[in-house]
Amino acid sequence: MLYGRMSLPAGHTTADTKKPRFMAFIVFAAIFMAVLDGNVVNIALPTITTYFGVDVTYSQWVVTAYLVTLTSLLLIFGRVSEYVGRGRMFILGFVVFTLGSLACGLAPDLPVLILFRVVQATGAAMLFSISSAIIYQLYPRGEQGKSMGYVGATVAIGSIAGPVLGGFLVDTLGWQYIFLINVPIGAVLIPVAMKYFGSGGPVRKDARMDWTGAVTMVIFMVSLMLALSSLAADLAVTRPVAVYTAIFLASFALFLLTERRVSNPLLDLSIFRVPAFCLPVLATALYFIALFMVNILGPFYFEGVLNLLPSQVGLVFLIIPVIMVVGSPVAGWLYDNHYSPYYAAVGMAVTTGSLLLLAVLSTRMELLLIVLAFIPMTIGMVLFQSPNNTEIMSSLPAEKIGIASSVSATVRNLGMALGVSVASILLSISTSNAGYSGPVLQAGPVILSSAFSLIMVVSAVLTLLAAGVSLLRAGIVKKEA
Repeated sequence: MLYGRMSLPAGHTTADTKKPRFMAFIVFAAIFMAVLDGNVVNIALPTITTYFGVDVTYSQWVVTAYLVTLTSLLLIFGRVSEYVGRGRMFILGFVVFTLGSLACGLAPDLPVLILFRVVQATGAAMLFSISSAIIYQLYPRGEQGKSMGYVGATVAIGSIAGPVLGGFLVDTLGWQYIFLINVPIGAVLIPVAMKYFGSGGPVRKDARMDWTGAVTMVIFMVSLMLALSSLAADLAVTRPVAVYTAIFLASFALFLLTERRVSNPLLDLSIFRVPAFCLPVLATALYFIALFMVNILGPFYFEGVLNLLPSQVGLVFLIIPVIMVVGSPVAGWLYDNHYSPYYAAVGMAVTTGSLLLLAVLSTRMELLLIVLAFIPMTIGMVLFQSPNNTEIMSSLPAEKIGIASSVSATVRNLGMALGVSVASILLSISTSNAGYSGPVLQAGPVILSSAFSLIMVVSAVLTLLAAGVSLLRAGIVKKEA
């Protein structure tokens, strides 16, 4: 059974929209900054790799550490926000994120940079854990699909606009400024956020923290990423891979056991018995794994194969956020006013076809054709994200909107982290099979284009699975209607 959409917050009417819309703007700005810094490093990764003189399997932890920390803390901060207030959590997250950005920009070496990326991601987790819930409640009934379209557009733009801004900053000022640029923005927006969110919002007096679940979740997510990273480095089941895998399996099993037995679990596993919720969540995971596989290797392809500068690579990727800016709210409007359960499935089918086309075009090394293939790929992404996000937020009862927001954000960022790790493994496999073991950018056009083509094919398989999952959900919705 599908649950109805939640009602407006007390005291909020459709006529009284100025304050809620301005509050929404602040949340969107924070989401954009947090997503951007999870992705802006992609374009700078070749430069950072060369700057510190390390292999990409180590430098990619600048990206992975951020995503793993963000993912493992989302549910925890989502629960903590229940008894400290979403407003206070939002402000604290903004402050921690800004200070972490400053520290990253001043980092003297790679280990310190990775450490402060963890701090930065901690602030981002505070923001992300409650952002969708805040936005969903700020918009009136009938516009909540559009509001999720705005969230999807913001996440997507931040995900893919990173190369545009990152390329410009790396070329003109240096890689440090991809982090330092957040500092003046945070300095301006934090006082404004304190004015509008300072009251903290409603809290639950009976909220209890499931610390066992929180600790085991952090352990299983971190150990999973460590296992994948070790596998990418050696392409063999070494002792570290075996140890990390064993820790992952044990902690994951303990997490599930704990969540089934405690009275106030960190993650209410019963929500996954609702097909209308768990299916779009699964589709989200598949989509973001595929997206980030493309994102992480794209800059290496365009720089190593087509000899573009980082700023030029950013301009190539600019076409995607431009389409997202226009298309995501439109897709949300279509969902609200011309409802169909098939939007997400159609979107992923279009993206699948485009990724297969990119797999073919990448070996031809023709920039114009590759850029043109980005257009249908992005249209498919637009058709998928807004309807899929709305289905996630509206499929559970109103009292569970917070957990829906946290789970959605967790799965999204877990997909990003897995995409980075899987892309690194596939890149290592491609270069190893070609008999090459040096710096990635010096692998040569043939090896890099072959690796990019392989990753496009694997990404297409994942988006095809996402289309199938979305189609299954649509069939369930039609049957229940």
